[in-house]
Amino acid sequence: MMKERLKEISQKAREQILGAASIQDAEALRVEYLGKKGKLTDMLKSMKDLAPEERKAFGQLANETKSQIESLISDKMAELKTLAREMQLRSQTIDVTEPGKEVALGTRHLITQTIDEITRIFTSMGFSVSEGPEVETVFYNFDALNAGPNHPARDMTDTFYVTENVLLRTQTSPVQVRTLLAQKPPIAVIAPGRCFRCDTPDATHSPMFHQVEGLVVDEGITMADLKGVLDSFAKQMFGSSTRTNFRPHHFPFTEPSAEMDVSCFKCGGKGCRVCKGSGWIEILGCGMVHPNVLKVGGLDTEKYTGFAFGMGVERIAMLKYELDDIRLLYENDIRFIEQFK
Repeated sequence: MMKERLKEISQKAREQILGAASIQDAEALRVEYLGKKGKLTDMLKSMKDLAPEERKAFGQLANETKSQIESLISDKMAELKTLAREMQLRSQTIDVTEPGKEVALGTRHLITQTIDEITRIFTSMGFSVSEGPEVETVFYNFDALNAGPNHPARDMTDTFYVTENVLLRTQTSPVQVRTLLAQKPPIAVIAPGRCFRCDTPDATHSPMFHQVEGLVVDEGITMADLKGVLDSFAKQMFGSSTRTNFRPHHFPFTEPSAEMDVSCFKCGGKGCRVCKGSGWIEILGCGMVHPNVLKVGGLDTEKYTGFAFGMGVERIAMLKYELDDIRLLYENDIRFIEQFK
């Protein structure tokens, strides 16, 4: 009776295993027949009820059946794994002749492009690039630049103070002071970077903006050197036909000081919307370095002279590309940025 039952289990197991469609099905059959509570395992447990003379023969037959089932499952598992691997390879086949997907390339931000262009022009004239911290001390931002205690820029309505003596720099001029303290003439550096002032955002103002400032110090530096360098910059930045004009102005850290205008690159100086009909566009401030600033660096003001200048990057970009709102530069609208690829 038990031998017949064993044969039935063996025959049914063979049919089911050979018909298994997946690795999961084959594993389920292994558990069904050979697991701790499997059908064949139950048969082996029932051997204790047989007479001693029957037990040996039945045990031998049961072990043979177990080996056959294990072999069938092993072979089926190998077959199904091979089939699964082949299906996976077919599904992941890459057609190397098929056109690839177009990769969308980004572009540098217009501010970065403008800084890079300004930097390229000045480095071609022998300037090096220097940077400094955006969080500065009152000494570097005001005192060392000859801006007295009563200077209006030092008021809290104009400057972001962290503490009484620490602030967010209002210009990159502190880099010039640090350069004077760290280097001896000849000096020719530009200092690009972010600055911060208490401005209400509108079409032409932003509490954060970018500047590029320059400093040249050596023996025999005159206003003629200043005008020559900045005239060359203007022609390379706005076109070879660009003319420059210097108007007297006042800055605490330069004396004499000037504002520099360039002839309108849109109308050639005839007068248009960009230059507001004047034919000239103001682009930067400049002047001969004040002796008090040179003294901070421990320089002999009878021996050394120098000039300095500073320009707003956003202003240069807005003028050159005819932008009418500075906020466009900070909105991160990809449609705007992609126009300047």
